[in-house]
Amino acid sequence: MSFFTELAQQYIDGEWRAGSGSWDIIDFNPYNGEKLASIAVATADEVDQAYRAAERAQVSWAETNPYTRRQVFERALRIVEEREEEISEAIIAELGGTRLKAAFELHLAKEFLREAVQLALRPEGRIIPSPVDGKENRLYTLPVGVIGVISPFNFPFLLSLKSVAPALALGNAVVLKPHQNTPICGGSLLAKVFEDAGLPAGLLNVVITDIAEIGDALIEHPVPKVISFTGSDKVGQHVAVVCAKNFKRAVLELGGNSALIVLADADVDAAVDAAVFSRYVHQGQVCMAANRILVDRVVEEEFTEKFVAKVKTLTVGDPADPKTIIGPLISSQQAEAIGALVDQTVEAGATALVRGTVDGNLVSPSVLTGLAADSPVLSQEIFGPVALLLPFDGVDEAVRIANDTPYGLSGAVHTSDIERGVQVAKRIHTGMIHINDGTVHDEPIVPFGGEKRSGSGRLNGESMIDAFTTQKWISVQHGRARFPF
Repeated sequence: MSFFTELAQQYIDGEWRAGSGSWDIIDFNPYNGEKLASIAVATADEVDQAYRAAERAQVSWAETNPYTRRQVFERALRIVEEREEEISEAIIAELGGTRLKAAFELHLAKEFLREAVQLALRPEGRIIPSPVDGKENRLYTLPVGVIGVISPFNFPFLLSLKSVAPALALGNAVVLKPHQNTPICGGSLLAKVFEDAGLPAGLLNVVITDIAEIGDALIEHPVPKVISFTGSDKVGQHVAVVCAKNFKRAVLELGGNSALIVLADADVDAAVDAAVFSRYVHQGQVCMAANRILVDRVVEEEFTEKFVAKVKTLTVGDPADPKTIIGPLISSQQAEAIGALVDQTVEAGATALVRGTVDGNLVSPSVLTGLAADSPVLSQEIFGPVALLLPFDGVDEAVRIANDTPYGLSGAVHTSDIERGVQVAKRIHTGMIHINDGTVHDEPIVPFGGEKRSGSGRLNGESMIDAFTTQKWISVQHGRARFPF
């Protein structure tokens, strides 16, 4: 099927229909500029319709035997496996993901669907002792009801699925708003998978729209009890404020400025491989990407020489070509911003060991060094193929530099002494960090999330239960209760 022809619609209460907004979101291929789809935006009224449909459908879904619920996810997994090549082509076309990146995204998506199958059966109740004679305290784990999910453009299929599938598996209903640059892979494609898997109508609704049309309607609406947002820290902060004002739970997976630290005793070749992948995978448009590569001066010369040599081998071009490592950035605005950032940083005194160029949405890699300690580029997230090399003297300085950022998502430490690496990792203020590996990792049962401006809350595994369920205390008094008056 042609996803971009057949799925360029809203999906509300089990029906595919056009949005009633007065303007269209145009879906472009970021590599060649081809128009993939034109989608009339959903209005605030349609957001309301989606939430009301979810609210109605959720009641019976929550009462459905979890063994029955999990069958939907088993079928969804089979559908993704059967359509893997088509979905891969859609990822390449809509977001400029390389074939390697598409395979990586779909591998993880299938793993998260497998986890959703198990998650349906995981919530448990408890009987808690009471100091009152004859009283029985029961603690139930229940779905929260309806969840709003807002997903980003960089891994749209995976990062939509990552919240949607667990939320549904735990007995909730969902309204999903994908990023306007990836409305098919991040939104309606997911709806089609679950529709074909037999998910009852109304449980998953997809609204393709923009804040220019709906404002805060998606997060202010009274129906959803939880908003799961993945995106920038600036927008995440706004989501958090609106949720707090409306007494909603916010699960926020935001940006990063990860440091990959190479200690003096590291395997330099292994560290180079990890650093190149961690910085340049999906053109650097990854929240966990290693923006800053910290190298002990003892091995700085060797590491830098090998790192630069490997970066120069990375092929830039058509993401559909299996040889391509670096495809286009998501938009011309993003490409121009990255080019300007490199220019400004070099003009401010940095040295470009590799100087990238901008050709349309294609941005070739840059490697910058010699940055001043107060350089603005060191404290921000760089969503593009730009590596910053920073020398340090000893572990204490490495830890100080790594922590000198408002973000705290991921990181890595390279050393031949594993336990030393773990001790260093404990000192880095991040939600996740990896020893002798890259900074870009996600696994279905390991808590995923960040500190500081990188977000709040965790996803994956048992953390999904915390995010998408609530606890209810029901006490039972056996025999007549006694009161003081």
